[in-house]
Amino acid sequence: MTSTQSDTGLETAVRFPADFLWGAATASYQIEGAATADGRSPSIWDVFSRRPGAIVNGDTGDEACDHYHRYREDVGIMSSLGLRSYRFSVAWPRVQPDGRGPANQAGLDFYKRLLDEVQGAGIEPMLTLYHWDLPQVLEDAGGWPARDTAERFADYAAIVHGAFGDRVRYWTTLNEPWVSAMLGYHNGAHAPGRREPAAALASVHHLLLGHGLATAAIRSQNESATVGITLNLAATSPATDAAADLDAARRIDGVANRLYLDPLLLGTYPEDVVRDVAAITDFGFVQDGDLATISTKIDMLGINYYTTNVVAAPNGNGPDAGSPHPAAEDVRHIGRGAPKTAMGWEIDPDGLFQTLKMVSDNYPSVPLYVTENGAAFDDEIGPDGTVDDPERVAYFDSHLRACHRAIEAGVPLRGYFAWSLLDNFEWAFGYDKRFGLVFVDYRTQRRIPKSSARFYADVIARNELW
Repeated sequence: MTSTQSDTGLETAVRFPADFLWGAATASYQIEGAATADGRSPSIWDVFSRRPGAIVNGDTGDEACDHYHRYREDVGIMSSLGLRSYRFSVAWPRVQPDGRGPANQAGLDFYKRLLDEVQGAGIEPMLTLYHWDLPQVLEDAGGWPARDTAERFADYAAIVHGAFGDRVRYWTTLNEPWVSAMLGYHNGAHAPGRREPAAALASVHHLLLGHGLATAAIRSQNESATVGITLNLAATSPATDAAADLDAARRIDGVANRLYLDPLLLGTYPEDVVRDVAAITDFGFVQDGDLATISTKIDMLGINYYTTNVVAAPNGNGPDAGSPHPAAEDVRHIGRGAPKTAMGWEIDPDGLFQTLKMVSDNYPSVPLYVTENGAAFDDEIGPDGTVDDPERVAYFDSHLRACHRAIEAGVPLRGYFAWSLLDNFEWAFGYDKRFGLVFVDYRTQRRIPKSSARFYADVIARNELW
């Protein structure tokens, strides 16, 4: 790695390690469409998106980006950008429509065709087994608050790895279990839309247990597979050094970060969090041997980062009914006053550096990957037919410099995946928010690479920022 400085002393160019893995990421329900094609069953998102008022504009993922039919075009775009890796997820209801039992061969065949195209372009696949599209039949049977779902997930993992284990090196079990648990079962903002705090905490455990069981299932087929999990993490800081603000930060850090990192990397749930949520649950869902299964050694940890948490003590106004943080609903999120993305999230590249350092400094060493990082802005097609997004270019530039700082500081960061390759179905926001390197005209399905795509392609080609 090298860095240079201008006459002003400001950093102007930084070079990344030669083997740094540059990629972009997507998720099955957000791009595939073809919701009923070739034996695919409904997922919780198919059902939730039809709930009145659940999704902006009543949007669904029925068509999304029609990637199911247009994947060859999309892989061509990946190749034109010089991507070295593509992180994508497999749709559980496409591969195992009943949530149990044998595979749906037509579903597996789609991913075989996709892998043929991706690997034919010389791009390394990183396969995520679960990016939130639980088969509805399993939700009907209890969903993630039920222990059986973890066991069904392990069976599904064995099916997918059995089909593609000879072709895929990087395996991610779950994407952002915090979102699945807290937005799905605590505040109901995401599918399946339940507001049951005790169920949310049970689902945390069963998601992590599912990760451990799936990891064991994969390794039983191939001990050399590179297996990990992806967490959405954010360094959390207090608004002031006052004791009440410090405790507010401890509480949010506990339920947003340590509730996942500690069992995965230390084999225990954080004692202070267990005390904090004691009025909600006694953790009776934890059985002998579960934490050993959850803390099975992983080969990589994915970190998804978008913004940081700056919090303050409660002010007496009572809990926020929409809070995703059990036993911390009264903590105030105040921010820093920094510029925001179209999602309303503050832009804080230093927070990415702090998040990577937090994991590296406080937990056993494991190779880290930034598996999602990006920003939504209100992109439009210009009069000349192009899409110029200078704010996103600046966002990527600043966050990639934060990644480089982390590497220089000794963080074992091995790769970076931009979110997202394509504009897509942005969950509860429908098609109202655009994160893509590539603009998608949803009426025609035309793809238009944005100026940020050209910027990122140049970074990859040079392996440096300048």
